[in-house]
Amino acid sequence: MHHLYLLLNLGSLSVPFLFSFHPKLKFYNYWKPLIISVFASMLIFIPWDIIFTNEGVWGFNSNYYLGTTFFNLPIEEWLFFICIPYACIFTHYALLLYFPQLKLKKQQTQLIGIILILLFIITAIYNHTKAYTFVNFSLASILTGIVIRRNIELLQSYLLTFIVMLIPFFLVNGTLTGSFIKNEVVWYNNAENLGVRLFTIPIEDTVYAFSLILLNLFIISTINKYRFKN
Repeated sequence: MHHLYLLLNLGSLSVPFLFSFHPKLKFYNYWKPLIISVFASMLIFIPWDIIFTNEGVWGFNSNYYLGTTFFNLPIEEWLFFICIPYACIFTHYALLLYFPQLKLKKQQTQLIGIILILLFIITAIYNHTKAYTFVNFSLASILTGIVIRRNIELLQSYLLTFIVMLIPFFLVNGTLTGSFIKNEVVWYNNAENLGVRLFTIPIEDTVYAFSLILLNLFIISTINKYRFKN
C-alpha cells in the first residue's frame, strides 16, 4: 500500500482545510503567519529528521510511501510537517473560538510548565546516550522555557488544547508506528529511545508533537502580536 503515508497526510489536512472557509472560523486569515511558522519549524525539524534518518535512529518502510525521496526523506515526510501542523493549529484556534475560557490560570500554567521543564531536562540528562530521547527532551525544555517567559498566555490554552490533539495524534501516529497495519510506516531504533511505547508509539513522539505544534503556535502568535502593534 504505497500510498498509505500520503493518504494519512491528506486525510489529516482535508477536514481542517475545508472548514478553514467556515464564515465563523475564517481560518484562512491565519494562512500567512502559518506559512511562515511552518517554514521556520521545518528549518529545525527537517535537518534533525535527515540526520536521524541517515544515522539509523529511525527510518521508513518503502512499502508504505510512493518512493520519491529528497535528502533521503520520503516526500510524504516533508508533507507531514505541513499537513500535521496545519491540522493541529486549526484545532487549537477552533477550540478557542468555541470555548474561549479553555485555559489554565497563569500560576497553574507556570507550575505545570516548570514541572515539565524539569522532567524534560532530567530525562535528557539521564538518557544522554539515546539520541532521540536526548535531542527531543532537550528541545522541549528549551522551547517550553521560552514560551513561559515570552508568551505564557499561549501555554495557558495550549496545555489543554494539546490534550484534545492527542486523540487524532494516537490515530495517525498509531497507524504510522503499526497499530492498525501489518508493519510500521516509520520504524525506530529502540537503542536510541527509552523503549517505552504508548500502544506502538514511542513516548518520545508525544513530546516531539508537543514541541512541533508549540513552536508553530509561538511563531504565529508572535507574528500576530507584531502585526497588531503596527
